[in-house]
Amino acid sequence: MAKQGILIVLSGPSGAGKGTICQELLRSDPELNYSISATTRAPRVGEQNGVNYWFVSHAEFQQMIEKDELLEWAEVYGNFYGTPYQHIAELLNNGKDVVLEIDTQGATQIKKKFPQGVCIYIVPPSLDELAKRIHKRGTDSLENIKTRLGSANDELTHVHNYHYVVVNDEVQRAAKKVAAIIIAEKCQVNRNMNIIENILIESK
Repeated sequence: MAKQGILIVLSGPSGAGKGTICQELLRSDPELNYSISATTRAPRVGEQNGVNYWFVSHAEFQQMIEKDELLEWAEVYGNFYGTPYQHIAELLNNGKDVVLEIDTQGATQIKKKFPQGVCIYIVPPSLDELAKRIHKRGTDSLENIKTRLGSANDELTHVHNYHYVVVNDEVQRAAKKVAAIIIAEKCQVNRNMNIIENILIESK
């Protein structure tokens, strides 16, 4: 039986660089799997259905809730986001590590259902830098930008619910820190008891 995979949860304020860090992690570690979330928001320029998100209607999302097909879900800035459960469970049970990029509401639900998951909070170097990144992205209206910046302070108060915090001052450096956290988690005693048991059996 394969050792259980690790569920890595990445959260942080909008514009902190969670998605970019995920891309860098997946590029550097082809064994890592990315969990694609379902959302009711419209695709941004360059985003593809089934690659960045599963883009669904509000009615379709409601059906997924009613059928209990979501590991977690939340309403964010007027749109719904959720994580389909079955695919993640299959990957973890087959010993595959999965990285999940979600907001703090979703992370709270994940911690209750998967307490063995690894929760990492991504923060920008400063709120000024966060504002620059959101403006530079060019995908949000001025009203949305104002809303996101107004929420950033509140979102940062949730950092105490996470196991680790990583400052995204430079993408590759931040991604290396996240990768190091994953390696350290793989070495925890409680994740390797089967190895210890096998060694003890062989020594008899």
